[in-house]
Amino acid sequence: MKKSLVALSLSLIAAPTLAGDMKAGLWEVKTTKQIVDGQDMQAQMAEMQRQLASLPPDQRKQMEAMMGRQGMSMGPGGATRMCISEEMAKRDTPVVDPDGRCQPTKMSRSGSTVRYEFDCVMEGRRSIGKGESTYSGNSVRSRMDMTTTDASGRHTMQTESQMTYLGPDCRGLTPMGGRR
Repeated sequence: MKKSLVALSLSLIAAPTLAGDMKAGLWEVKTTKQIVDGQDMQAQMAEMQRQLASLPPDQRKQMEAMMGRQGMSMGPGGATRMCISEEMAKRDTPVVDPDGRCQPTKMSRSGSTVRYEFDCVMEGRRSIGKGESTYSGNSVRSRMDMTTTDASGRHTMQTESQMTYLGPDCRGLTPMGGRR
């Protein structure tokens, strides 16, 4: 269950960003804190990254190609890289779900900070939460608290991340959220 919550967190909050203030192009996301059901997930994430690195070259290439089609790749030190499309960069709401299936139910903006709440049902899971993202030049700091309920029960997650803009060239990654 914990691995599926980690995967869900990557799909749901890989880019909890200040849409409209974003730049299209390549961004690197470093998760600085992830607590699931009271357990620190950073060690498990590091182990998953070690396992990816130790795959035979053909399997690793397949996994990297799959992530690339979803607009993401693994960067150095366990960071995730993703390509933000022009369309996604221009959205006027925080990006809770890169596919746009989950939209914020409440949102407020104060200066360079956006606070938002969401309540979504996707793939048999209901996720309720709130978050905050602050934009500063070429970086975005985000934090989010979420409760997910699914067939295995109720789970809580707290996540903090730092996004850094690497430039307009997505280095072969498919853009998330539309065309570039």
